[in-house]
Amino acid sequence: MFATLTGLGLASAAGLNAYIPLLAVGLIARFTDLVPLGESWQWIEHPVTLVTLTVLLVVEFFADKVPAVDSVNDVLQTVVRPTSGGITFGAGASAVELTEITGAASGTATGEGGSWAPVAAGVVVALLLHLAKTLARPVVNSATAGCAAPVVSLLEDVVSLLTSLLAILLPVLVLVVFPLMVLAGVWAVRRARRRRRARSEGAKDRRADGAVPE
Repeated sequence: MFATLTGLGLASAAGLNAYIPLLAVGLIARFTDLVPLGESWQWIEHPVTLVTLTVLLVVEFFADKVPAVDSVNDVLQTVVRPTSGGITFGAGASAVELTEITGAASGTATGEGGSWAPVAAGVVVALLLHLAKTLARPVVNSATAGCAAPVVSLLEDVVSLLTSLLAILLPVLVLVVFPLMVLAGVWAVRRARRRRRARSEGAKDRRADGAVPE
């Protein structure tokens, strides 16, 4: 149960920043016994992997703070963040028996007592949060002329880091954090839709006004 919550929290964090939860898992697994990675996931704690993730995190950190560049970065991350979510969920749940995750009737074993189910779940969770972030960021940028982009991006990084640490150290709190992240994502999507609808209606009104003869 706790390992599943750990995977869920890590996948949620990956939806905001692909590299923070991966680094958290890799560093904590390498230097402590808090994350006993299964054999299939031990590459995450390899020094080469950790160095690569650090470099990618630095690039992501700065790219996501620049208006317009952040939107391009979000498009590129559409594949990376869900992949990270699948990896971190699978790694976080690697100590859980197959029947605990998917039920005794599941036939989706990957070997070593694991399952594709947590990987798929992690991909879906991270993808949904990524899409919410991607839809919300242009709204924030347009509403503040790009001034809020660095602040919002930093807040997302902090939330991703705290969620990753809580998922590993206090996984039961994921039961509180995850619903809050979902609610925030739903609010962001609705806000983006309302903003887009308002712009569309405003454009129609301007065209209609322009068509009326003086």
